[in-house]
Amino acid sequence: MTARVTGLWRHPIKSHGREALRAVSLTAGQTLPFDRLWAVAHEKSSADGTEWLPCVNFSRVSKVPALMAITATLDEGTERVTLMHPDRPEITFSPDSEADQFLDWVRPLMPENRAASTRVVRSRVRGMTDSDFASVTLCNMSSHRAVEQRIGTPLSVHRWRGNIWIDGLAPWEEFDWIDREVRIGEAVLHVRERTDRCMATTANPDTGRRDADTLGALESWGHQDFSVRAEVVRSGRVALNDSVERA
Repeated sequence: MTARVTGLWRHPIKSHGREALRAVSLTAGQTLPFDRLWAVAHEKSSADGTEWLPCVNFSRVSKVPALMAITATLDEGTERVTLMHPDRPEITFSPDSEADQFLDWVRPLMPENRAASTRVVRSRVRGMTDSDFASVTLCNMSSHRAVEQRIGTPLSVHRWRGNIWIDGLAPWEEFDWIDREVRIGEAVLHVRERTDRCMATTANPDTGRRDADTLGALESWGHQDFSVRAEVVRSGRVALNDSVERA
């Protein structure tokens, strides 16, 4: 069976919504276009978008599970984002000029004991992924099914918040790609590291409530990793159903 792309996802605002794509053009040395272009800084953060900063500087799903249930649509031409959540009305706004509307919208989802979200920052370097390099996350459907089997219940793939989903591999085969190059569609990526996971994955993407011990399931294999982070080394277009192979 030839390994193929079965899903393409971006997250325009870090931890605040996912969006499905049919195709995307990857650029060497960059994150997936518009992925984590914006991030929501909290009151204890000094983030201003001028440099990459780790996730502790931002409001995120690991601390606010309700955020997991947000879905997003980005109009690339106007850079306006539409967000949807089962417990909130739909909102469309400009993250750069209408952040106050968003902050009012998201406030009811935030626990009182967490640092309050105070502003939306636009990254001027590259997407605010959880790695100190511009990464694209590659996820293996077979590994996801292995986690489902271990837990004993179906799970949404959106718990992992990955960029490119691939089917046709053996479970955990993606871990063998570390320090290797992979061709996906027209692009080539260098796989650099496994993705360590946190409490965010325990939240249900439909409800925003924690309901699955994903970390415990991963620990049964002796780690808490799911998916791999890769760097784009050759630019190119990637689309659904494109083939995936070691370069």
